[in-house]
Amino acid sequence: MGWRKRLRGQAVVVTGGSRGLGLALAREFARCGARVALVARNLGELEGAWARLVAGGAVAENVVTLAADVGVREEAERAMAAVAERWGRVDVLVNNAGILQVGPVEEQGVEEFEETARVNYLAMVYTTMAVLPGMLERGSGRIVNVASMGGCVAVPHMLPYTASKFAAVGFSRGLHAEVRGRGVRVTTVTPGMMRTGSLPRVRTVGDEVAERGWFERGAELPLLSVSAERAARRIVRAAARGRAETSVGMPAFLLTRVAGLAPGLAARVAAWVNDYLLPRSKSGRGE
Repeated sequence: MGWRKRLRGQAVVVTGGSRGLGLALAREFARCGARVALVARNLGELEGAWARLVAGGAVAENVVTLAADVGVREEAERAMAAVAERWGRVDVLVNNAGILQVGPVEEQGVEEFEETARVNYLAMVYTTMAVLPGMLERGSGRIVNVASMGGCVAVPHMLPYTASKFAAVGFSRGLHAEVRGRGVRVTTVTPGMMRTGSLPRVRTVGDEVAERGWFERGAELPLLSVSAERAARRIVRAAARGRAETSVGMPAFLLTRVAGLAPGLAARVAAWVNDYLLPRSKSGRGE
């Protein structure tokens, strides 16, 4: 396919690249002939991801790993600089790192909002601002921001996550408008639920059994969710073609458009879901 040729030899950075969607994205970029740098916090997981990519056919010297918390500005900048030093530049940046906590708002503290914003939004800003000057100077580059359907539709019991993803979508869309005419392509990705194998890492508060139950049921149903591999193929194709936006999964496609065309209706539906389908607060925190 022609779009795959555009990625051959490109230097690609994938944050949150040691597992789940990030690892699937790295595998897809490697299949296109790109050089891939995986960035994540856990060194052991990074080593395992490198081994899986190489075992799957990736060229060993074309895959590097960098242990860094991209939610810390200094670490994000250091990781981007290390890739540029190794390969001369960063051609494609994929901002995929993220965390998720599920539970009613009264069970969420300010600390959860701060931590989620740091990882889901500010990390995106830190890495982008580190590579953007070089891209603008060259007049070329691609930035892929993996946001969420939750960045377009307010999802009950996921408020810190949703708020951070709304910020991510706004940043990504605004960046696209500012740099498109200067040779840099920015793609905003709004996936729905995905089967990534990372469900045990989702944090829950309140009635933890009930909260995990409804979230896992939605994330595991084929009609409501998509596999990480399918999502990765769609995202890499959109990045190669320089698309401004791409949704992943039919629920995300439909809900983001309903929210855009009829925000009042989307808000009423979300309130109904909260009132009748989701668990109640267990501890009464915040009262």
